[in-house]
Amino acid sequence: MIWSFLAVFFSGWLYVDASYRGPQWQRWVFKPVTLLLLLALAWQAPILNTTDYLILFGLLATLIGDALTLLPNRRMLYAIGAFFLSHLLYTLCFASHMTLTFFWPIPLTVLVIGALLIATIWSRLEDLRWPICTFIGMTLLMVWLTTEQYFFRPTDYSFSLMVGTSLLLLANIVWLVSHYRRRFTSDRAIVAACYFAGHFMIVRSLYL
Repeated sequence: MIWSFLAVFFSGWLYVDASYRGPQWQRWVFKPVTLLLLLALAWQAPILNTTDYLILFGLLATLIGDALTLLPNRRMLYAIGAFFLSHLLYTLCFASHMTLTFFWPIPLTVLVIGALLIATIWSRLEDLRWPICTFIGMTLLMVWLTTEQYFFRPTDYSFSLMVGTSLLLLANIVWLVSHYRRRFTSDRAIVAACYFAGHFMIVRSLYL
């Protein structure tokens, strides 16, 4: 696993660096390469249960979504759909490994975060309002499930999932705010770092 991890880390670092100060071709090359390396790392997991394959399909959906974002803006709806599918597959996988629990401060916090995010970007979304709100809702559900799981069963596995999904939520918050409200310094690098780290932590759970 160590060589696969180093390959993912090096490729991801090249993309993050390109997002901050590098040429555009470097971003175009190393984002799909890093996701493909993550997909290969997930495939190499010693034991893959039936539901664990949902993580592989989720990574594949993410790869498709990223490819669609490189096309004209009219394809953004399909990209959001691909990202929604990715998080749905992740959520189904996580839900299959957990028991039903409820600790009200967790969903309340998640709802507040979602409400603040939607309120911040709502007036700029135009025709993509409901697709993006649905995508945000699925991401929040994913974070809620993994956080609940860690709260009631604090293992290395549940910690990896909680950190991974939280980083994906943070990446999407920064991406949506910078894209629809206001750009700021290093926003692309922050999104890329959280994005790859989040997916890596989810893939890491397959080895635990």
